[in-house]
Amino acid sequence: MKKQTLLLEHNYRPAKNASENPPAIIMLHGFGSDENDLFSFASELPEKYAIISLKAPIRLEPYGNAWYNIYFDNSQGKFSDDEQAIASRELVSKCIDEVIEKYKIDKNNITLLGFSQGTILSFAVALSYPEKVKNVIGLSGYINEEILKDGFEKNDFSKLKVYTSHGSVDQVIPVQWARKTEPFLKNLNIDCTYSEFPVGHGVAPQNFYELKNWLEKQ
Repeated sequence: MKKQTLLLEHNYRPAKNASENPPAIIMLHGFGSDENDLFSFASELPEKYAIISLKAPIRLEPYGNAWYNIYFDNSQGKFSDDEQAIASRELVSKCIDEVIEKYKIDKNNITLLGFSQGTILSFAVALSYPEKVKNVIGLSGYINEEILKDGFEKNDFSKLKVYTSHGSVDQVIPVQWARKTEPFLKNLNIDCTYSEFPVGHGVAPQNFYELKNWLEKQ
């Protein structure tokens, strides 16, 4: 399968030895990064998955991209542009449909893998449109309830599973925010595995090993 054109620029790794309709991992990078960041460890993920790493639509200066702006100089501290975040939520949702159609992906086996802002958006997409997402792997992020679709709590989450992790000394997103994720999801009867590692805003080797094991069991 050749690389196709989607609404968003992206990197693509086809599934190896794929029969028709392989499962897919769709990657959402963090603030100030791009589609090459998470894609750098695509070769370490199971070969049965097609991997699509999306590039966020908002260009930052001097380099990098974002799913939505964060205003660090806001008087209340960091302030997320939730309107932009909701627009990106809808854009990613449409991209999932495109990925299924153009890459002939199994529509019942989509995994969103996000880091930081990409995790926040992955949760927003999966909780708003659980019929489109089977798994979420959320690294160093949290759930922003302000960017979830109205009435999301009435959705059917019976097929959604989540692995999420955080650094216990994360200096960018406080671990206290991440610790709310598991109880929030379990309150919706969503299967959730939460782990912490003694690192900052990043992914420790043992963290990567654990998420790979989790993914292989799904």
